[in-house]
Amino acid sequence: MTRKQRRATFIALGLGILAVAVGLVLNAMRDNIVFFYSPSDVVEKSIAPGTRFRLGGMVEKGSLRHTGPATIAFEVTDFSKRIPVTYTGLLPDLFREGQGVVAEGRLGADGNFTADTVLAKHDEKYMPPEVAAALKKSGRWKEGEEAKP
Repeated sequence: MTRKQRRATFIALGLGILAVAVGLVLNAMRDNIVFFYSPSDVVEKSIAPGTRFRLGGMVEKGSLRHTGPATIAFEVTDFSKRIPVTYTGLLPDLFREGQGVVAEGRLGADGNFTADTVLAKHDEKYMPPEVAAALKKSGRWKEGEEAKP
């Protein structure tokens, strides 16, 4: 084997190892690349209790209630499924019923989501692409219209 052939073999072997490593990393991160899960995704994927993730959707109208001095309970929906959420702390100024929300926390064994962070949408026209896709799929929302319950 000539010096040039050895160098080409070494480079090809290095690129092959790099490709396998990238493939393994992407496969391991497959579920973590998602910015958040909708309530339907949580039910379909059977996310295990105690798993930390982001839950996104719309705050169900009429579901907001204060259960303690700084504890708030509400439901997040994608108009197909609903997940009850409990949050202790101050809510963002833009948080309200009928608006988009992303909550970060853990799912309990009882199916309730305990959030430690709540993010509200930033203006009237913004809707996370995943929520918009879920609403369009369910036939509840069309481009240029407000979401219908």
